[in-house]
Amino acid sequence: MDWRKGGSSSNVEVDNGGGGGPRFGGGGRMGLGGLIVLALLGWIFFKNPLALLDQSGTPPGAPTQTGQPVQVDPEQQAFVSAILHSTEQSWGAIFQAHGATYVEPKLHLFSGGVNTACGGATTAVGPFYCPGDQKVYLDLTFFQQLQDELHSSGDFARAYVIAHEVGHHVQKLTGVFDKVDEARRRGVPMDGADGLSVRQELQADCYAGVWANHSQQELNWLQPGDIESALNAASHIGDDALQQQAQGRVRPDTFTHGTSAQRVKWFKAGFGSGDIARCNTFAGEP
Repeated sequence: MDWRKGGSSSNVEVDNGGGGGPRFGGGGRMGLGGLIVLALLGWIFFKNPLALLDQSGTPPGAPTQTGQPVQVDPEQQAFVSAILHSTEQSWGAIFQAHGATYVEPKLHLFSGGVNTACGGATTAVGPFYCPGDQKVYLDLTFFQQLQDELHSSGDFARAYVIAHEVGHHVQKLTGVFDKVDEARRRGVPMDGADGLSVRQELQADCYAGVWANHSQQELNWLQPGDIESALNAASHIGDDALQQQAQGRVRPDTFTHGTSAQRVKWFKAGFGSGDIARCNTFAGEP
């Protein structure tokens, strides 16, 4: 991927080290085993652990883990900035074509821990999007984990991760987050193979594909093997693949992000068409 063809975004923030660790509501405490499981689930699902726990606050006097000043490799920061700029260009044009204005998100680089409008998170949770402050959060060490733990390397695999989180921002702007939250309050199932959580995540995958289509048309920056690297990343983070690897069996009733086949399917749907109308994962079979 010749990512240097892209411009640079002005929306990349670098943490000064003041972030705190995850906060647990209700005055409860979590043992080391629970923290390890939480961290594992967080980074393999690209999800804020507070969303996994459905908890939202810090009991008075609860300790936090302090974030550390970010030592950013200039090359990696330039890469992140180029990918974010490309998403801004693509989604700006798509929104304009539909008579709307795209509000650009911030991308916040942190190390160790960070406080957000959605709560606290540590490095272990990996990239995530917080609708409360409309920011994508990323510790750059995740890219090494992506290669070592999920066997997904290459610039475009990393770009897919960023584009997926930006896809959640698009959902925030288009009201999907609010509709899903309203449905959750009505008791509509979130987890499971047919749950709203799976459908929401698959739509973000489709939106990542839409971005890839538009950015390629604009910049012609993809090289042989790039799409395959993104599909490989998508296939490794399917619920079925992760559950089989972790516990030797698959439980569809606990799915939150979709199977490997579904994640590949929806990324390809977005990339093949470049049309957000093809990303209605909430209708029919996910």
